[in-house]
Amino acid sequence: METAAAEFLVKRLVKFEGSGSVKAYCDLAVGDLFLLKGLRVVAGKKGLFVSMPRQLGKDGKWYDHVVTLSDDTRKAVGQVVLAAYQQELASPT
Repeated sequence: METAAAEFLVKRLVKFEGSGSVKAYCDLAVGDLFLLKGLRVVAGKKGLFVSMPRQLGKDGKWYDHVVTLSDDTRKAVGQVVLAAYQQELASPT
Protein backbone atom coordinates (compact mmCIF):
# COMPACT_ATOMS: atom_id res chain seq x y z
CA MET A 1 0.00 0.00 0.00
CA GLU A 2 1.40 3.36 -1.04
CA THR A 3 0.43 6.68 0.47
CA ALA A 4 0.91 10.25 -0.67
CA ALA A 5 3.99 12.17 0.43
CA ALA A 6 3.58 13.57 3.92
CA GLU A 7 3.79 17.26 4.75
CA PHE A 8 6.26 18.12 7.52
CA LEU A 9 5.85 21.14 9.80
CA VAL A 10 7.97 22.14 12.78
CA LYS A 11 5.50 22.77 15.61
CA ARG A 12 7.99 23.71 18.33
CA LEU A 13 11.70 24.48 18.28
CA VAL A 14 13.78 25.22 21.36
CA LYS A 15 17.31 26.39 20.63
CA PHE A 16 20.19 26.15 23.08
CA GLU A 17 23.00 28.61 23.66
CA GLY A 18 26.45 27.41 24.56
CA SER A 19 29.19 25.17 23.28
CA GLY A 20 27.44 21.78 23.38
CA SER A 21 26.82 19.79 20.20
CA VAL A 22 23.01 19.80 20.60
CA LYS A 23 21.83 23.14 19.24
CA ALA A 24 18.04 22.66 19.42
CA TYR A 25 15.18 20.27 20.08
CA CYS A 26 12.03 20.26 17.99
CA ASP A 27 8.66 18.61 17.54
CA LEU A 28 7.66 17.80 13.97
CA ALA A 29 4.11 17.32 12.70
CA VAL A 30 3.64 14.76 9.92
CA GLY A 31 0.64 16.10 8.06
CA ASP A 32 -2.33 15.95 10.39
CA LEU A 33 -1.47 12.36 11.27
CA PHE A 34 0.92 12.50 14.22
CA LEU A 35 3.59 14.50 16.06
CA LEU A 36 7.20 13.40 16.42
CA LYS A 37 8.68 14.79 19.63
CA GLY A 38 12.34 15.13 20.51
CA LEU A 39 14.19 15.54 17.21
CA ARG A 40 17.54 17.25 17.74
CA VAL A 41 19.62 19.68 15.70
CA VAL A 42 23.21 18.58 16.25
CA ALA A 43 26.52 20.17 15.25
CA GLY A 44 28.66 17.38 13.80
CA LYS A 45 32.06 17.23 12.10
CA LYS A 46 30.45 17.95 8.70
CA GLY A 47 28.00 20.61 9.91
CA LEU A 48 24.48 20.61 11.29
CA PHE A 49 22.26 17.54 11.00
CA VAL A 50 18.96 16.31 12.42
CA SER A 51 18.97 13.36 14.81
CA MET A 52 15.85 11.35 15.48
CA PRO A 53 14.56 10.67 19.02
CA ARG A 54 16.50 7.88 20.68
CA GLN A 55 16.94 6.11 23.99
CA LEU A 56 19.87 4.54 25.78
CA GLY A 57 19.45 0.77 25.99
CA LYS A 58 20.46 -1.46 28.87
CA ASP A 59 23.45 -2.53 26.77
CA GLY A 60 24.79 1.05 26.70
CA LYS A 61 23.95 1.60 23.02
CA TRP A 62 21.63 4.28 21.66
CA TYR A 63 18.54 3.18 19.71
CA ASP A 64 16.42 5.37 17.44
CA HIS A 65 12.70 5.47 18.26
CA VAL A 66 11.83 6.83 14.82
CA VAL A 67 13.35 5.50 11.61
CA THR A 68 12.63 6.90 8.17
CA LEU A 69 11.96 4.28 5.53
CA SER A 70 13.70 6.13 2.72
CA ASP A 71 16.65 8.48 2.25
CA ASP A 72 14.34 10.99 0.55
CA THR A 73 12.14 11.17 3.64
CA ARG A 74 15.16 11.59 5.91
CA LYS A 75 16.48 14.41 3.70
CA ALA A 76 13.07 16.12 3.64
CA VAL A 77 12.81 15.99 7.44
CA GLY A 78 16.34 17.35 7.76
CA GLN A 79 15.66 20.21 5.34
CA VAL A 80 12.45 21.27 7.10
CA VAL A 81 13.97 21.14 10.59
CA LEU A 82 17.23 22.88 9.62
CA ALA A 83 15.32 25.62 7.76
CA ALA A 84 13.21 26.25 10.88
CA TYR A 85 16.39 26.33 12.99
CA GLN A 86 18.07 28.83 10.65
CA GLN A 87 14.93 30.98 10.70
CA GLU A 88 14.93 30.89 14.50
CA LEU A 89 18.59 31.98 14.55
CA ALA A 90 17.83 34.88 12.20
CA SER A 91 14.85 36.15 14.20
CA PRO A 92 15.53 38.64 16.99
CA THR A 93 14.95 37.30 20.50
